[in-house]
Amino acid sequence: MPVFHYQAVTSSGEARAGQLEGADQHAVVAQLQSQGLIPLSVESGIRGFSLQQLLQMKVGGRQGLSEAKLLGFTRQLAALMQAGIALDRALQIMHRVTDDHELREVISPIQEGVRRGQSLSVVLEEQNAGFTNFYISMVQAAEVSGDLGQGLTTLASYMERSKILRDQVMSALIYPIILLLVSAISLLIILTYVVPQFEQLFSDMGRALPLSTQVVIGVAQFLQNYLPMILVIMLALFVYCRYLLTQPSIRLSWDRRKLSLPLFGSLIQRLETARFTRSLGTLVKGGVPLLRALSIAQETLSNRRLIEAVSGATNSLKEGRHLAAPLLATGAFPALAIQMMQVGEETGQLEEMLLKVADVFDQEVATAIQRMLAILTPALIVTLGVVIAGIIMSILVAIMSINQIPI
Repeated sequence: MPVFHYQAVTSSGEARAGQLEGADQHAVVAQLQSQGLIPLSVESGIRGFSLQQLLQMKVGGRQGLSEAKLLGFTRQLAALMQAGIALDRALQIMHRVTDDHELREVISPIQEGVRRGQSLSVVLEEQNAGFTNFYISMVQAAEVSGDLGQGLTTLASYMERSKILRDQVMSALIYPIILLLVSAISLLIILTYVVPQFEQLFSDMGRALPLSTQVVIGVAQFLQNYLPMILVIMLALFVYCRYLLTQPSIRLSWDRRKLSLPLFGSLIQRLETARFTRSLGTLVKGGVPLLRALSIAQETLSNRRLIEAVSGATNSLKEGRHLAAPLLATGAFPALAIQMMQVGEETGQLEEMLLKVADVFDQEVATAIQRMLAILTPALIVTLGVVIAGIIMSILVAIMSINQIPI
């Protein structure tokens, strides 16, 4: 069975750490709880430096906790408070147990604020540590309900599900991106180094070359002469496009087109729908009023077309109408998602239905990614093979024509 590293504390706050074997993390947590311990973190025994960690690294000082650290902080605080430990004491235990210097720097001012009598949500709002409006609103709603431990547990569950979905997308994109980079580098080496070696040979022969060979040599010469300029132009175009996307009208038009793209459009729509409905459902379930929850959940969307649709639905809700009907009228969200939301409104179980919608579209995103990879990966490999084979054949044809070998 796999080995897991764990950190835990006793009911008196004494730290414990070690390794345990278990079928999965839940089994290890159960073992620790059966021993009277409060588990703070349970991680796989294989530790390394992942791509996700690399992408989360900050440059130029701390700008906020990474997603993984924020999730760990929330899990630990939720576990301690669910065990009946007071907030101040829980923060003190976390500060003592953690070996992460950055996390200690975040916990210290939070603990000081709590000791001054401030609520946790107010203290978190004052910190520059990556606590979003969504996070603070969930904590505030949990404080109002009087069950901060349960609210933090719900928040940790939301963050974990969101991280799983994001990791699925990132993992799926890594292989095609690597394949594209390798393909581009391979073609660049062939055209700028290999083909020029034959160019001198052909020029010494003094024979007319086949058209395909002339095209390949022409492309190779063009890259040799203008590659730096091409890279500069590409960089300038990239910067210019980024600037254009800061203009609201252009960004809205671009986001509309993204949703209509074949293969990718439906994936983007499902991904945004899953993120939005899970955020909204979690907020409403946590006790945040629907109007406020809508404005916060809207911040989790990155597509301006969908943001526009949610804004219109929010205005309709302010006028006393339902949420699902105006969203359905926009046609921006999948019809299935809106119909499920409508059922939730009619039955008075909107938050449960929103979370079900998120679960459904999480699965649809995973399925769509697998289908996309099943199409893109072979297409990239075949395209690269055809291009390289074409270059090789053009060289061979020229060599055989020069030596008057019949083809």
